[in-house]
Amino acid sequence: MKRIIFDIETAGKDLDTLDAPVQDYLLRNATSQNEQKEVEDSLSFYPLTAEIITIGMFDPDKRNGFIFFQNNSDPTLPFEENGCTFETGTEKEIIQKFWNTIQHYNQFITFNGRSFDCPFILIRSALHHIRPNRELLPYRYGDTHIDLLDQLSFYGAFRRRFSLDMWCRTFGIKSPKEEGITGYEVKGLYKAGKHLDIARYCAGDLRATADLFLIWEKYIKFSNKSKS
Repeated sequence: MKRIIFDIETAGKDLDTLDAPVQDYLLRNATSQNEQKEVEDSLSFYPLTAEIITIGMFDPDKRNGFIFFQNNSDPTLPFEENGCTFETGTEKEIIQKFWNTIQHYNQFITFNGRSFDCPFILIRSALHHIRPNRELLPYRYGDTHIDLLDQLSFYGAFRRRFSLDMWCRTFGIKSPKEEGITGYEVKGLYKAGKHLDIARYCAGDLRATADLFLIWEKYIKFSNKSKS
């Protein structure tokens, strides 16, 4: 079975660049400066107020993949690094590269992909009039899409859903968060023109997810072929 891990990085628009009715809608429940800042910080996490700036794809078996990323200020020729091919493009172009690639795989793996990455990709694809060629949100309990956040919380049996960074630290996997970058910093890095830093951060997330997936598959996933 050919399988692929994917992950996205996103950057939100500045609040003051949005139409006045949109600003009013977003801020209608914000009654303090701190609450307004929380709204501004959250804009990167919704496909209506943000765009995809990086899409990473990684084969957990071959340990190679692709990082498609926006790099508007300093166009970069495709290059390879640590098993990944880095390619640039506009948001529309990198989304199309994603669809061109994923159609060749039978199974895909994410961490929180059902709640974040997949809906985001689908909405941003529609915005660019790109029609999906794969169902990213198939039957939740099947084997086509393995969302590790679902699997490791046992579909909500845990009261708390832990982050990728927490799972990595628990299992001794190198977490890209150790480099000091989180999703909240991505927008600032993007505005500063540090597009390649974001792409490399995404590559680190993919490798961490791959390592976590292999642990889940070997030690946690139930199989009728398992031996005690």
